Amino acid sequence: MNGFTFAATPQLHFGAGKISMLSGITQTYGNNVLLVTGAQAFERLPWGASIRQQLDVPEREVLHYRIDGEPTPTMIDDAVRRYAGQGIHVVVAIGGGSVLDAGKAISAMLPLNEPVKDYLEGVGTRATHPGVKIPFIAVPTTAGTGSEATKNAVISEVGEHGYKRSLRHNNFVPDVALIDPILTVTCPPATTAASGMDAFTQLLESYLSTAATPLTDAWAMEGLQHVAKALPTAYQHGDNIEARSSMALAACLSGVTLANAGLGVVHGYASAVGGYVAIPHGVVCSTLMTAANRVTVRKLLAGGGEEALGRYAAVGKLFTGQSSKSDRYYIDHLLTTIETWAADMQIPGLGAYGVTRADVGRMVAVTDNKNNPVKLNAEELAEVLEDSL
Repeated sequence: MNGFTFAATPQLHFGAGKISMLSGITQTYGNNVLLVTGAQAFERLPWGASIRQQLDVPEREVLHYRIDGEPTPTMIDDAVRRYAGQGIHVVVAIGGGSVLDAGKAISAMLPLNEPVKDYLEGVGTRATHPGVKIPFIAVPTTAGTGSEATKNAVISEVGEHGYKRSLRHNNFVPDVALIDPILTVTCPPATTAASGMDAFTQLLESYLSTAATPLTDAWAMEGLQHVAKALPTAYQHGDNIEARSSMALAACLSGVTLANAGLGVVHGYASAVGGYVAIPHGVVCSTLMTAANRVTVRKLLAGGGEEALGRYAAVGKLFTGQSSKSDRYYIDHLLTTIETWAADMQIPGLGAYGVTRADVGRMVAVTDNKNNPVKLNAEELAEVLEDSL
């Protein structure tokens, strides 16, 4: 067995009704709170008012910062300018993956009071972030990115010279992750589908990763079991708290596995596509998952991919619930399931967001597939994008 390391995980509180713990947990860090939420959903949904009432207690000051869409350097820098001198004791982010990433980045940049872009991987001009931060509490309201369990915050700048890069440090793992599946019940079907398929992708890519370990394998397979039994139900019956709980746990597990095993080509594309076009991260992963896995399996079958094919088969077997079929049957079943789920959940193609064949070349040029079970060449990478338009 090869040696490995395993990153820290947050203090975790999981279960329906756990949101009632938020005020008490927040109090342990101090009375000056920066609340980070999305631009609209927090106030619009019933649980938003309840959470705000819970936080608004005597002698506590709650400052509220709202973000609209996926976090950009401008958003993070604006928050830092506003609150760097306010003596913030704790940052509490409540929302989807974008909100959690924003809160994570704000907590990391407040002590430095410098532009976040300077510290982003691949584009920053400064040395590695020193790892200082304001204590950070993550409360996810979608079941997708697993940001509540990771050490990185993804920041995007969309456009001709755009990028999608991470602010990363081991210390950026949230101090506390409070996961209450009840908060995900209000997610609309499209959000449930995109975020759920993102968690599915992260778990599958972690399990197939060339950097996988026995621990990440165990966590990934546990998460995949929850996805297999719960994602269609969560999509079709959003008020099913058991399905919502399974998907919330699967998303958290996917965050742990991606932080320790890395991800594959689908997420390599996500960074490339997301830097050029304003498209939700979950949609990119959901759309590309079918073609990326089909092309990867085809290349593995061409030779030298026995171990990875065995892993594909193990996941496919889990999804069938049958134990007497061939590996090829299980692999084909998994690929068909991915394609069928994407169709049934009406995942839009990249073309719906303005991506064209003319964009394929430049996106391929910056696509990373370092942990994919087999390296895809430029032609194969282009095929995946073209099949996903």
